Amino acid sequence: MTDHQVYLGLGSNIGDREANIRKAVSLIQERIGEVARQSPLIETEPWGFESDNRFLNGVILCHTALTPRQVLKVTQKIERELGRKKKTSPTANRSTLTYHDRPIDIDILLYDDLTVDEPDLKIPHPLMRERDFVMIPLEEIRK
Repeated sequence: MTDHQVYLGLGSNIGDREANIRKAVSLIQERIGEVARQSPLIETEPWGFESDNRFLNGVILCHTALTPRQVLKVTQKIERELGRKKKTSPTANRSTLTYHDRPIDIDILLYDDLTVDEPDLKIPHPLMRERDFVMIPLEEIRK
């Protein structure tokens, strides 16, 4: 069983944000693999849309035997189970892209040193360097 390192970005801005993230981390631990590191959560303004609801964001490092595609399927299922209605692709045509309030968002940021460029799966995450709410917690756990 091969051990891969996957960094996942987590965010929540509706409901009990901290509980949403804790539940997501627990399900990731059960279904994807050992959560080896977890950043502190930071509170941030919404990115890419207007909302009165601030986000809690964090990053985790997970050890997994799953492929990137399997990780994507599992994280999307966890999002739906925790109340996520619709996941929009950050790589879609930006003029039609709409972000919205959500109980949980899970993004694959990095998977080993792999680069994936498929229509619905891009690794490294294409917008992560533009987002302090990703880069600050990511750097915390990569030290």
